[in-house]
Amino acid sequence: MSTKVKNIPRAERLSRVQRVVVKIGSSSVAGDGTPLHLPTIRRLVREICQLREAGVEVALVSSGAVAAGMGCLGLSERPRVVAELQAVAAVGQNLLVHTYEHLFARRDVPVGQVLLTAGDILDDRQRYVNLRNTFRQLFRLGAVPVINENDSVGVVELKRQLGDNDMLAAYVANLVQAQLLIILSDVEGLYRRYSKGRGEDLIHEASRGEELSGAIGRSAGRLGQGGMATKVQAAELLMACGEMTIIAHARKHKLTDIVAGADVGTLFLPGGRRMGSRKRWIGFASPTQGAIVVDDGAVRAITQQGRSLLPAGVTACEGTFGARDVVRIEDSRGREVGRGVCRYPVGDLARILGRSSPQVRGILGRPALEVVHRDDLVLT
Repeated sequence: MSTKVKNIPRAERLSRVQRVVVKIGSSSVAGDGTPLHLPTIRRLVREICQLREAGVEVALVSSGAVAAGMGCLGLSERPRVVAELQAVAAVGQNLLVHTYEHLFARRDVPVGQVLLTAGDILDDRQRYVNLRNTFRQLFRLGAVPVINENDSVGVVELKRQLGDNDMLAAYVANLVQAQLLIILSDVEGLYRRYSKGRGEDLIHEASRGEELSGAIGRSAGRLGQGGMATKVQAAELLMACGEMTIIAHARKHKLTDIVAGADVGTLFLPGGRRMGSRKRWIGFASPTQGAIVVDDGAVRAITQQGRSLLPAGVTACEGTFGARDVVRIEDSRGREVGRGVCRYPVGDLARILGRSSPQVRGILGRPALEVVHRDDLVLT
């Protein structure tokens, strides 16, 4: 189902943005024959500082460690062996963060380097909370968080779970509850179609539920890891959280103009109300310990009527989850419709599948609970 509020000027949509995550891709950061493209990076730093002066908090997710390392080491092709890729990233990350630190320091702005692996964001609730608190303090202290994948220690697990820095940026934006993610790339936005490698008919606004598969035709370049598909995936995650994403050109579009509402790039509209931090964890960060299969009536109840999931609507369960674990909620065709905190361990739930509340009491010897309360349920 497409969710769209029409006829609201972009400038009005963006007028209340107070926190932004900016992601810049390797193709924009890398130099032409040099490790880094300094004119682009200088302009990026200047525009981030201008946003800060206007009262907008900014976190920067910067790709480019591998590309910078390739330049430093005289490599023309991205390494394919993991150990070599890690070594190249280690060389490049040092140059990359030093460059940002130097350029921000010239404007009296401190930088906080944050290197992340998938486990920091997706595996453990306490690590997730600790990381969120770190970002809060960096913003409070007036520092700009500069974030990248920790390629030198986590290439394999990060690519398996997140994909690339587009998804990393989306998870960071979700974590810090940024109202806007800006993905800066070497394309001007998402196009409806591609012909001979060139985009045609720029999509200015996209809504949750729109069919965009035909528009995702651009693969990753020589230096980067992702492509347009991961950018759209990142935008879809944030639309589900009630936030906005803009894909724009790193060297043609100014950050300050983008945040001011200039009609450039592609704006992905929020898919509903902004989620609170707990639901963001449940829906998009917590690992799931199993799955619950529900009938069509239960699907309608939770997706269209905003109700809790009751035992009567559950037809099957799988996994080794306990009470208070996060589980996937799937329809009869195996499609995920949501995630939520289950109130029953899998053994108890298996005994009460399809049962009414009075029957549940008779089987378990205690009053029936919701399987997943609506306050602990996130539609995905």
